[in-house]
Amino acid sequence: MAETDKLEEALAHLARVVDELSEVVARQDAEITRLSRRVGMLMEREAERELEQGGTVPLADQKPPHW
Repeated sequence: MAETDKLEEALAHLARVVDELSEVVARQDAEITRLSRRVGMLMEREAERELEQGGTVPLADQKPPHW
């Protein structure tokens, strides 16, 4: 196999791997965005629940005791 053929084969392999990794990153980005939205909604619900139960500051806005 000629050196040029080896280089072309390696380049084709790397291009395929980059495309596959790009798809993985795009899926992960979409999943992170979806999960971030859900966490935000859950935090808002919990803050509302705490206020309804007579709390003064929603839990999400309080700093942990060690801060």
